[in-house]
Amino acid sequence: MIGLLLLWICTLIVNSLTHPAVIIPQDPTITIGTSLTASCSVDPDLNLKVEDLSWTLNGRRLPAELYKILNNTSLSVVLNNLNGSKQQSGDNLVCHGKDGRILAGSCLYVGLPPEKPTNITCWSKNMKDLTCKWLPGSEGETYLHTNYTLKYKLRWYGRDNTCLEYHTMGPYSCHIPKDLALFTPYEIWVEASNRLGSTTSDIITLDILDVVTTDPPSDVHVSRVGDLEDQLSVRWSSPPALKDFLFQDKYQIRYRVEDSTEWKVVDDVGNQTSCRLAGLQPGTVYFVQVRCNPFGIYGSKKAGIWSDWSNPTAASTPRSERITGVCEPKSGEQNSTLRRELKQFFGWVKKHAYGCSNLSIKLYDQWRVWLQKSHKTRNQVLPGDKL
Repeated sequence: MIGLLLLWICTLIVNSLTHPAVIIPQDPTITIGTSLTASCSVDPDLNLKVEDLSWTLNGRRLPAELYKILNNTSLSVVLNNLNGSKQQSGDNLVCHGKDGRILAGSCLYVGLPPEKPTNITCWSKNMKDLTCKWLPGSEGETYLHTNYTLKYKLRWYGRDNTCLEYHTMGPYSCHIPKDLALFTPYEIWVEASNRLGSTTSDIITLDILDVVTTDPPSDVHVSRVGDLEDQLSVRWSSPPALKDFLFQDKYQIRYRVEDSTEWKVVDDVGNQTSCRLAGLQPGTVYFVQVRCNPFGIYGSKKAGIWSDWSNPTAASTPRSERITGVCEPKSGEQNSTLRRELKQFFGWVKKHAYGCSNLSIKLYDQWRVWLQKSHKTRNQVLPGDKL
């Protein structure tokens, strides 16, 4: 909006006057670092003295040593080593009369030609659309209004198509909402143009099936694991939008403590839809998120693209009820403590799991609960009590 307003002001200066004078060149486009000589020629019938003329650039008066009288009706100014335009609608170079009245104006466009767009990346949400982003070149700032156009076509046939929905995922992005073919590669490229020239990115080739991402996993639930103080159980459902397609999926979990911004990521979840977090702090609130990566869709050999993280789900671990002030065992006592607990565990297994040939994690968890309850009972005995 601001750029359009400045363009309107600049155009008003040039076109709405009665043309008592003219500036040559009119509205030039100049490369940064070059120089410009402009002249202001007044109408001889106005009987204006050329010595009374002056110049301003963006409202600032230019020093008289830059002026040169060409004849009785013309005054020039030299602008050396020009910097980029302060606004993309052009810098205002204005010729004034003795009383400061505007006689003529010109818009200077000082900038750089566009650089070759790079790093085009695209993704398809649930195979229904295509969104692409790119970088505008090594610098990206041309100081001139630069148009970017995303184009695409089927690789072996078809005409060029132009993306129409820009800035959907940032300033250098475009969204193609529909009418995309599967099982056929597309060629995609970006064209950039401004007043000083145009350029085209390299062409990338992709198949929609190779750049699929999904909605985040749904129905994420986090719950306690019995009375275990250091564990939480996480369960979720596969993204519903791809349930009817042939694909595999893998998941990641991340979690953080309530008052922390640092996430810990669990990478080895695989394609299961549940996971147990261990080694947590007792009596602590944790926030948990899950995301999905679909791959192998309809036999595609390329990995998919990770979805966004699901909305955070919170749960707390049970609070430890150990009596404060109890001394930790010394290093020399740790081995005897371990032996005693192992002896307790195998004794417990004989009593509660007779006939079982394999020890499962579920059985171990049951013993952990029993052990914690046993510790709590022992810790409730006061120092003066007799055992």
